[in-house]
Amino acid sequence: MTAGWRVRWASAATIPWMKTKKYEKRLAELEIELAKLQAWITDQGLRIIVIFEGRDAAGKGGTIKTITRRLNPRVVRTVALPVPSDREKSEWYLQRYVAHLPAAGEMVLFDRSWYNRLNVERVMGFCTDDQYEQFLTLCPAFEREITDDGILLIKYWLHTSDDEQERRFQARNTDPKKRWKLSPMDLTARSRWVDYSRARDATFEQTNTEWAPWYLADLEDKKAGRLNVIRHLLNQVAYEDLTPGPLDLPERQTAGDYEEPNWAPLEIPRVFE
Repeated sequence: MTAGWRVRWASAATIPWMKTKKYEKRLAELEIELAKLQAWITDQGLRIIVIFEGRDAAGKGGTIKTITRRLNPRVVRTVALPVPSDREKSEWYLQRYVAHLPAAGEMVLFDRSWYNRLNVERVMGFCTDDQYEQFLTLCPAFEREITDDGILLIKYWLHTSDDEQERRFQARNTDPKKRWKLSPMDLTARSRWVDYSRARDATFEQTNTEWAPWYLADLEDKKAGRLNVIRHLLNQVAYEDLTPGPLDLPERQTAGDYEEPNWAPLEIPRVFE
């Protein structure tokens, strides 16, 4: 078990405040590599879990969308579970997460995960002290079981400074397109900043293991941070390039006696007029 803050950085260097043009160029190059990784996952029947944790507004959702936007959702899928139902609250805590673990040929990205118990639930009082302590013991053992079974588990904690998180909160509050991101839970969490810090420290202390280490990712600059996470993720799998060459496209079938209908008189609502 590795203690305290001796966790690994996802990248040794970042590119501060990257310009959009450079970001898009580098992202396009990495998206080609992500496509190669996807093909390798399918071909080799790999099972990969990637966990994204961090404070509110740390950049989890944006990073996940950047990774998945060019990929096949049947191979690389995102799991962002809502608040558990009354039935789910009565289940074994990990039960609803186990249902989303990857099968062969899949990579699953968790936008928050079973670590809710050690962070959100702990700080907000949604679990008892006994449940918390029990899960602190259970979590490393559970992760040992899934990694021993051949699943690759990669855990990222996305980090920003206090000032940058505050700036993002204010930006969300003033932008109607982003205000939906501020939940009542987020607002309450602002008043428990230090409690969250203590919960995070305890999480690292107890769950930063040799078989499932934590990686810190600096998301102070979203663009540079996303690129660093993608590079690091790609480096966790020794994939090969299975990209097929250009395909020989067959000729389109000729119309023959088929006549295209006259769309004008048909009473089909048009999306654009």
